[in-house]
Amino acid sequence: MQAMRAESPQLPIPQSPVLGVFWMVVTGVLFVGVTATVKLLGTRIPAVESAFLRYVIGLVFVLPMLGRLGHFRLDRKTWMLFGFRGLAHAVGVCLWFFAMVRIPIADVTAMNYLSPVYVTLGAALFLGEHLAMRRILAVVAALLGALIILRPGFREVGAGHLAMVFAAIVFGASYLLAKLLAERCGPAVVVTMLSVTVAIGLAPLAALHWVTPTWYELGILTAVAALATGGHYTMTLAFRAAPLAVTQPVTFLQLVWAVALGVLAFGEPVDPWVILGGTVIVAAVSFISWREAVLKRRALTPPVPATKL
Repeated sequence: MQAMRAESPQLPIPQSPVLGVFWMVVTGVLFVGVTATVKLLGTRIPAVESAFLRYVIGLVFVLPMLGRLGHFRLDRKTWMLFGFRGLAHAVGVCLWFFAMVRIPIADVTAMNYLSPVYVTLGAALFLGEHLAMRRILAVVAALLGALIILRPGFREVGAGHLAMVFAAIVFGASYLLAKLLAERCGPAVVVTMLSVTVAIGLAPLAALHWVTPTWYELGILTAVAALATGGHYTMTLAFRAAPLAVTQPVTFLQLVWAVALGVLAFGEPVDPWVILGGTVIVAAVSFISWREAVLKRRALTPPVPATKL
């Protein structure tokens, strides 16, 4: 039995590049707010428990959709894809929480830009997408940007940096699975099932390392869930208002704000190498998005915030 689509076709929406840029700027502010609130959380609560609580609290924001899940007849393969995506995203979120409280905000933000690059590579390896030489060079440039940030041999690469490297990879895998699922049952169901499967997947691990959170810590995690949910919503508004080739370069502002926030709020030093590496990665990802738009091909390269928690 084939999976049913969740949403009916919609009429084309008039596009406004200025409005698209505005909503992407708002999205960047909200996601920088996510990183700031997680930074405030500290290391008392284990990363796996923090990730679990973030998604349990986040279920509140998708409750209206939960009641509609019973209306869709999903086949076995679709359920398996939901499970694999939930597992991948759960690992990514745990790694992200682990890294966020151990390395500077700017480092986390810059390295998260790599997720769309991994999506491009994954699409070529597993979905049969053609990688033209220009896209290959853009991917190589982005990976060089990551090396500029990490500078192995010139500075200590700690557990937090390694966690972000792998977090970007598994977030990229999660996004590819989301693309496959959106073609089978619609984006609203995909978003709802992500919250459900990640919460279920993390529950046993969170129970094994449970530390009773304070009301303050629960408040921080509630803010994380609210900011992340709001960021994904405003990002959707940005996509409806303007093409990805227009909004993708705006994500660079997240790095600017992350650097400023780290300096002003957390006393983190400014690392020009991180800024340079992040700039290289954003330029490469923006080029890939632009090429997809020029060739009028089915876009696979996601916006940077789309792979976040």
